[in-house]
Amino acid sequence: MKRKTFLQTTAAVIGSGLLPSLSFASESKKKPIRFAHLTDIHMKPGAIPEAGMAKAFQHVQQLDSKVDFIINGGDAIMDSLEADKQKTQVQWDLFKNILQKENSLPIYHTIGNHDVWGWFIKEQKPENDRLYGKVWVVETLAMKNRFYSFTNRQWHFIVLDSTQLNPAGGYIGKIDDSQLEWLQQELQNVPPSTFICFVSHIPILSICAGLFFDKTEANGDLKIQRNLMHSDFFTLKKLFGKYPNIKVCISGHIHLQDELTYLGIKYYCNGAISGNWWKGAFQEFAPAYAVMELFDDGSSKRTMMKYE
Repeated sequence: MKRKTFLQTTAAVIGSGLLPSLSFASESKKKPIRFAHLTDIHMKPGAIPEAGMAKAFQHVQQLDSKVDFIINGGDAIMDSLEADKQKTQVQWDLFKNILQKENSLPIYHTIGNHDVWGWFIKEQKPENDRLYGKVWVVETLAMKNRFYSFTNRQWHFIVLDSTQLNPAGGYIGKIDDSQLEWLQQELQNVPPSTFICFVSHIPILSICAGLFFDKTEANGDLKIQRNLMHSDFFTLKKLFGKYPNIKVCISGHIHLQDELTYLGIKYYCNGAISGNWWKGAFQEFAPAYAVMELFDDGSSKRTMMKYE
């Protein structure tokens, strides 16, 4: 066989051997689920927050690689824990008006601690008002419940209500008994071949929760308060251990960013749209949102986006 013929034949054989592999690789690499996680917007009257929220949603709409939907991670408004009805209504009206004007994508909402109405009002506490607590935010954002789930392709999303009233004062990061009962049943009903992504306002697990105050205690300890991270983490850890298809947990609340892997689960804390409550960066983290990519092999990727 002549050298030229040998080379042509060899190239053809090698090429044909590569083709099935290349074809298979192309078919197996499916487009990931892409969504934007915008958390801790803290809308209130004022030129800076109003323009900031608008810019954030405009930025999402103009991404070169489009997202499938948006998740609002909670704390949509500055605060209604101790605000009266009029101030609370003003904040929600602003949030809804900007959202309607600037967003054309499907959006899923999470309840943040500052979205809860009336818990911290000291005088004439409105406990008997129909809108007291979480009713106002659920109705305003047309949520089907304060905690819920939805499925997108090969991923099942579980949105938690992670803010519970502390009878002794303040609030606690955890899920309540009725929510835990629902969650246990929900996990049993998810097929093992479907991956699970948890969404909570307060982080289930986060190193940022110990860095929020930017200092150590007098004795040198780092402090993680029960309103900065889920105080029921060990209960959830035990439950999560039964379901290897749980792959991702995303949160906000801390206004800082971290990314960690623990027992096969990726935990992402995704900063804040408002940064330092509309006063620039909080510690080292400028106002930003996350673009999340969830792949069909259970892996995930986060890209933080500065929108200003």
